[in-house]
Amino acid sequence: MDTSSLPKEPFIILVVDDDTVTRQMIGETMEKEGYKVVEATNGEQCLAVYQRIQPHIILLDAIMPVMDGFTCCIHLQALPRGERTPILMITGLDDKESVDQAFAVGAADYITKPIHWPVLLQRVKRLIQQAQLYQELEAVNQELHRLATSDALTQIANRHRFEECLDREWRRMAREKLPLSFILCDLDCFKNYNDTYGHQAGDYCLKAVASAINFCAKRPADLVARYGGEEFAIILPNTNEFGALHVAEEIRDQVSALKIAHAGSNVSQIVTISLGIASMIPDHKISASTLIKAADEALYQAKREGRDRAVLKM
Repeated sequence: MDTSSLPKEPFIILVVDDDTVTRQMIGETMEKEGYKVVEATNGEQCLAVYQRIQPHIILLDAIMPVMDGFTCCIHLQALPRGERTPILMITGLDDKESVDQAFAVGAADYITKPIHWPVLLQRVKRLIQQAQLYQELEAVNQELHRLATSDALTQIANRHRFEECLDREWRRMAREKLPLSFILCDLDCFKNYNDTYGHQAGDYCLKAVASAINFCAKRPADLVARYGGEEFAIILPNTNEFGALHVAEEIRDQVSALKIAHAGSNVSQIVTISLGIASMIPDHKISASTLIKAADEALYQAKREGRDRAVLKM
């Protein structure tokens, strides 16, 4: 078998069979082909091992005590990534009903006992290729999703992803009756910055500020997005107004700490940021735009009061 296309780390094959001799023979055959083999003796053990090691393919005996292969296959499909893990059913049953049942419960292929080894190796090779295609497709889909939901310049979330996240968190916080906070921020005198230093420097400034803001949104559920131009938005689920104000002040400090020179500013000699904060417990009867409007009003107040500050809309 040509293993040149295999990844540096060997593919992991989970062999599940209650017969020790059969299990060992399959394992030794697979290892000779360069695969890493992990064994289980019944369906229940298979499920436990699968969740621990996430094998690339599974060779599963149909008839076993405790939990047979058909039942195990059904449970595997319900596990994370289980439906994407190819399963080769090995069965001593050669009737049409058993074969149909194997495919019905999610098996990708089957082979009958006594095992014809060249056929088994060929089937395994095909399933390995199938597993590789799944991995490649998943990687492509993840990259497409990243491109579709990320801002090209700053690499943080774009407006589309922001809107999806806000809608999702608004509904979730409404169900759980928990506060949702929103920060809208704007770089001070940024048009003057571009006029003074040029758009290339402006792009560098936006990337640096985006990174600084992102550093302050530490929890997995928090989202930092480029809202438009020099505006950024931060979604803070399960955060009250005081927690949001703390994050806003941290963002202001982090941006100031960058010490990016700004000779065209009428606020400071470095780049600064103004922030508007709003917080509320969402309600299904009103729209998330209410939260945005409140934060926008707070941001306008921050600018009116002299910029380089955070204002909380009460």
